[in-house]
Amino acid sequence: MSLLTVTDLKVSYGGIEALKSISFDVRKGQIVTLIGANGAGKSTTLRAISGLVPVIGGSINFDGREITSLDTSKIVSEGIVMVPEGRKVFPNLSVLENLKIGAYLRTNADEISASIEYVYERFPRLKERHWQMAGTLSGGEQQMLAVGRALMARPKLLMMDEPSLGLAPLVVKDIFRIIHRLRDEGITILLIEQNANAALRAADYGYVLETGRITMEGEGATLLNDPKVRDAYLGHAKGKKSSEPEVK
Repeated sequence: MSLLTVTDLKVSYGGIEALKSISFDVRKGQIVTLIGANGAGKSTTLRAISGLVPVIGGSINFDGREITSLDTSKIVSEGIVMVPEGRKVFPNLSVLENLKIGAYLRTNADEISASIEYVYERFPRLKERHWQMAGTLSGGEQQMLAVGRALMARPKLLMMDEPSLGLAPLVVKDIFRIIHRLRDEGITILLIEQNANAALRAADYGYVLETGRITMEGEGATLLNDPKVRDAYLGHAKGKKSSEPEVK
């Protein structure tokens, strides 16, 4: 069953088409990834779904409802939440204060407290550092905080923009373990990631985006072994073992 259906989506910046009638589905309970080169339109896609950039054509349907014209706060309240590229935590606020900001649309104090404990159970380091200023955390810890802040909004669909950016390989492995755990707990994930190896290994299904158009799609494992995808995005020839750490 599709949770998100994007149909003929068009986005333009200053007369230049960034997205050229792209269509794709995100099925409930899956990790779906969009891969492609810088400038392909991956981040624009997430921003359009979030209501952060205007859509000039096409439609976005989420959980049976048309959301194309909704503003960002209403889209969040519907259950779509984004973990932005570069984490974008509030550096001069504590870990706990950052988490509470993620619950800004919620009003029940007891439920908010329960969500904070939910986040701390999944990210014990955040609990240990709950009064530490977010700007003093390591890159990996800030990424955990960005994910935890998004979880405070109780997403049905968690959109993640480059979660491995700037992180050491071992930390990347931890982040992808977290992504798998969240999927196993029932959160659907739409992932964009320059690390195509890691993204396709994690994904149930994937799409290749090139200059604003979707040119290929398939199961993550299928795309991982496709010669065209390997040559263009994976950095090694077919038959050569990837150096990427496998996430289990």
